Amino acid sequence: MAFETSELDLGSLRTFTIAEGVLLLVLGVLALVFPVIASAWVTVVVALAFLVGGIIGWVNSLNRSRRLSKWHCFWRLVVSTLFVVTGAWIIQQFTRGVGEAAVQVAALAFAVGIVFLVEGVVATIVALSHREMAGWGWGLANGIVTVVLGLIIVTMPGMAQLTVLGILVGISFLFSGIDLLVFSAAFHGPEDR
Repeated sequence: MAFETSELDLGSLRTFTIAEGVLLLVLGVLALVFPVIASAWVTVVVALAFLVGGIIGWVNSLNRSRRLSKWHCFWRLVVSTLFVVTGAWIIQQFTRGVGEAAVQVAALAFAVGIVFLVEGVVATIVALSHREMAGWGWGLANGIVTVVLGLIIVTMPGMAQLTVLGILVGISFLFSGIDLLVFSAAFHGPEDR
């Protein structure tokens, strides 16, 4: 009986993993075919995350206010307020029309480019400072590629930046979908092949 339950659980996991992999592949292809729409969706999701994160930050800070110093509580509330205001502002811009929404998408793409630049510089410095360790070259390669991607993104004209987030999400979803499908193949025993 335990064997049947284990086999049933394995079959369910395999089915779920395959379904998730196929879904991510489809979403990845759609994001690459329609990168501007995918970029807009990513921007809205980020705005909603800012809103929710800010509200949770407010509640958490007020709940812990007796245990925090006044300045610590104050600054946590300031940051939470910035998250709420930014999230609400981005969503409000989307309700004003395509032009304002496009500005928000391009601004988020530019911010991602800046993050890539900073992350790439840091990764490069860390790799170069650890040359005695095996594999430091991979860290250096990662840093250089990330800097190049950041430079490409921040130097793009505004209209091209509208596709950046959608393309990044599409590539990520494609690789995640492939990974899940390959992972689900590991559930097949020799007798299943």
